[in-house]
Amino acid sequence: MLAVLLGTAAAGAGLAVPPAAGATTGRAPAVLVASETRGVAAGVGYRVLDVPSSRGTARVHLLAVDLRDRRVSVGLLYPGAVAARAPLSALADGAGAVAGVNGDFFNLSEAQHPGVPATGAPVGPAVADGRALKAAVPRGQRFGPALPPGTSTRMVLGVDGDGRARLGELALHGEVRTPDGGVPLGGLNQYALPVGSVGVFTRDWGTVSRLRATCGTDTNRGAPCSAETYEVRVRGGRVVGVADAPGAGAIAPGTQVLVGREAGARWLRGLAVGDRVRVAHRLVAVGAEPGVSFRFAVGGYPVLRDGRPLAGMDAVTSAVRSAAGIADGGRRLLLLALDGGPKFRTGLTVVEVASLLRELGASDGVNLDGGGSSTLVARTDDGAAAVRVLNRPSGGAERPVPNGIGVFVRP
Repeated sequence: MLAVLLGTAAAGAGLAVPPAAGATTGRAPAVLVASETRGVAAGVGYRVLDVPSSRGTARVHLLAVDLRDRRVSVGLLYPGAVAARAPLSALADGAGAVAGVNGDFFNLSEAQHPGVPATGAPVGPAVADGRALKAAVPRGQRFGPALPPGTSTRMVLGVDGDGRARLGELALHGEVRTPDGGVPLGGLNQYALPVGSVGVFTRDWGTVSRLRATCGTDTNRGAPCSAETYEVRVRGGRVVGVADAPGAGAIAPGTQVLVGREAGARWLRGLAVGDRVRVAHRLVAVGAEPGVSFRFAVGGYPVLRDGRPLAGMDAVTSAVRSAAGIADGGRRLLLLALDGGPKFRTGLTVVEVASLLRELGASDGVNLDGGGSSTLVARTDDGAAAVRVLNRPSGGAERPVPNGIGVFVRP
């Protein structure tokens, strides 16, 4: 029955959906009722599915994206800075996307650090058009459900240079070097730096204060801010300014700002204006085949790998959620957001999300930010010049988010 329903729903969008993969661990959706199907653009279909559970019905808004179609691509939606937020619909329209879903968990509030501005920056790595925007925060500094064993904040969903969607892990490789020695980089445009490290901020960070990067610890997001910090500004390979505390404001093109805490701050204090400094950094795909790089990547909470839900995930807490799944060897991407309307707000657990992605034909998948952030947008009317929100956000209106997954279709 499931395969028939999904096949019927996909036919209207011109996309094939494989038969259901069968039972999974946890409470898998037994029946999916296809209540609506529409085409968005060539290679992109939209449908609404109702998923019964013991707590009620969850309504799923689903985009199926055919990456085999050379006109179709996906990329990172973001407001032009790492530490900034905007409604998903504005991000999609600003980039010319025909559809999209919200992305990574992010630094929404700072109640535990009074006086420290929340940055709005996401948790995991981010890559846009092949350019590394940021690296991952320490595990204890993240937001979202507890990670499954064996996973990390460095996990991403993205697309490689061959146009295939894939899961991966992006690690920061970098160094700050002077004629007298160097230190490894502990961060790139992150709202939280590892204890004792030095991080670099570029113009991609935005204008928000960098103070939050020195608060909390690697295991406790709410721990006090460090009492030992230092900031160094580098331009043209030379130190051009220093400060005792992290600053704020736009970073000029060609300028890099180094922020240190504890041991990292002490190392930076050894630099003086005029000293020569070289800063190098890149994100490296861990465990991937040689030559693999990501053209686009967004941080995500892994829930499904090689057709199996990950062990150790929460099977009890249900919520409105967003997710992305990879099917057909990376040639098809599934993007979904649950409806947050009163009738459907019971949502799904992360185990049920993994099961749902598998039933839809995905072999790998991630859970994205949920609750008031869960948003799915698309152009569903012929000739529409703008997207519209298709699910009902649980907060009653779009929550500004730091990034999302955009779907693009060339004429």
